[in-house]
Amino acid sequence: MNTAALTLSQKIGQLLMVGFDGLAPDHHIESLLQHEQVGGVILFRRNVENPAQLAALTRALQSRNALSSSLPLLIGIDQEGGMVARLETGLTPLPSAQAFALAGSAADCFELTRIANAELLQAGVNVNFAPVLDVNNNPRNPVIGVRAFGNTVATVCEYGLAAMAGVNAGGVVPVVKHFPGHGDTEVDSHLGLPVVNHERARLDEVELAPFRAALAAGAPAVMSAHVVFPAIEPDRDTPSTCSHAVLTGLLRQEMGFDGVVFTDCLEMDAIAAGMGVVAGALAAFRAGADVLLVSHRLDRQRAVHAALLQAVLAGDISEARIDQSVARILALKARYRMQDWANQPIPLPASLATAETLARSAAIHAGALRWEGIPEPLDASLPTLVLQCEIRQRTEMDETESREGTLAAQLHAAGVPVRAMYLPLAPGDADLAEVLRLARDFGQIIVVSYNAMLQPRQQRLLDQLASEAAGRTWLVAGRISGDLACWPMLRGRLTCFSSRPAALRAVAAALLGQGATPLVESTGTTRP
Repeated sequence: MNTAALTLSQKIGQLLMVGFDGLAPDHHIESLLQHEQVGGVILFRRNVENPAQLAALTRALQSRNALSSSLPLLIGIDQEGGMVARLETGLTPLPSAQAFALAGSAADCFELTRIANAELLQAGVNVNFAPVLDVNNNPRNPVIGVRAFGNTVATVCEYGLAAMAGVNAGGVVPVVKHFPGHGDTEVDSHLGLPVVNHERARLDEVELAPFRAALAAGAPAVMSAHVVFPAIEPDRDTPSTCSHAVLTGLLRQEMGFDGVVFTDCLEMDAIAAGMGVVAGALAAFRAGADVLLVSHRLDRQRAVHAALLQAVLAGDISEARIDQSVARILALKARYRMQDWANQPIPLPASLATAETLARSAAIHAGALRWEGIPEPLDASLPTLVLQCEIRQRTEMDETESREGTLAAQLHAAGVPVRAMYLPLAPGDADLAEVLRLARDFGQIIVVSYNAMLQPRQQRLLDQLASEAAGRTWLVAGRISGDLACWPMLRGRLTCFSSRPAALRAVAAALLGQGATPLVESTGTTRP
């Protein structure tokens, strides 16, 4: 593969990774493949249903692309495990990064990750935006949390490099993220622009250390963070994704990385609500990025392609700079033999997620489960009200999901008389009133929280239950485990560091008295 035979428009197409809605190719993505000849497609939960459907989708995308281009597509997905997994049915379910570090060995992390990514490759996915190498040393971090392997450099390096090797051994491109580090933030970059104010010496010691280790271990690709680092980039309005000082000065020149740099999605509010998607894409490319992710809107995707083309024609960006990034992208496609997509057999569901790997994954989920305080199983014969706080608005990280694998569904399947009520992350006054009305009629109440320590309306819900029904209320921390320490008066408090179905199976078993591991030390987290 080389750049010589490509037109300027085709070269610019290779720089774009785009998303679309639907389980099969539609006019949106087909037009981008035909006219802009984009080089990559990113898939979300909106695009995947099961392994057979995913395989058919990726085959259809590559086939449609082949009508317009001789270059194969990058087909990417965020399949970290735990909270961020776009497909959970029919594949080996990976625990969250934090669960791996708490209950599994680095060898387990490598092997399960290898198997899960070999399954992804069977289904036609060749890029995985994983692992997360952020050091989660801020307990109030709303976006990383359980997605990080730990809060120390040593843990993140041990497990993160094992996961990176596992993705690679599965035949899929690992993309380590979020460079230069999203761990010590209190703002979700999907919703705003975080700033990490540490001095450079501290960044070298903590945030940058796992990335240096990953580059030394041969990381082929890095994803940038929409986070400001004033110690590296003096303009406090310029996130790392758009910073020449970060992507070229630090990553390329100082750290010696010559692999592929992917941006995080440029439609996240850290970019879209600031400099804007198109300006952000131009700035990211000038900064040193290679692949620009525009995951949603067709008008923005086309506008980015047009703006890059115009910038080259106007002399603002050199074609040599375009060639530099295209050469990296084509080398990555060749290294991972992406041109062989047509020879990849369509997988049978039975060939994915073998019983042995499922059992091993389930053991890690169960081992990671923690009670805070004295374990208090349910009375399985009593009517039980399950209140689950859930995502209603999708972001690139958090996605709305089916209710088939919720805790209420799993307890119901086990024979517990259950009534479920699903609440938004910020329950309104009417929601709170309805909860209190219902709570009077149930001998057992379970709340599955979602970052309640950061959500005042969830706090109000739990405060009211603690006041009126503490002796019959259980709290399951569905994401940040720090929620547990905020309501010590509740009857039972436990977590499995995720609210995904595989993790909630372990929670349901523990609530039914089928075994769990007490949490010896309190998380020590208190509500502000």
